Amino acid sequence: MKLDKELVGASTSLLVLGVLANEPSYGYQIVKRVNAAADGIFEWQEGTIYPILHKLEKEKLVRAQWQEADTGRQRKYYYITASGRDALAAQTERWKEFNGIVAQLVEAPHG
Repeated sequence: MKLDKELVGASTSLLVLGVLANEPSYGYQIVKRVNAAADGIFEWQEGTIYPILHKLEKEKLVRAQWQEADTGRQRKYYYITASGRDALAAQTERWKEFNGIVAQLVEAPHG
């Protein structure tokens, strides 16, 4: 079963902040982690992540830093900021509230 794009799209910032709360990461690595967690329910393409990261960086929820990878290549790593952790907590709480409402309405007896 695949999820609707709108449903996934509404949660993109939350997913990215959740990944970065565990450890700093670069764009492609974030996509791989999200796709692995989604286990086929949805799949991000590499180009999906960069507008989200730029938006989060502009909002000061993440910061970026160029670092040398094991290959000697430079990669832009993203780190969650204190504001990003606050936003993650708030968004997680709102998501839980919304999920509760959806569950209450769709699981209610129909008739």
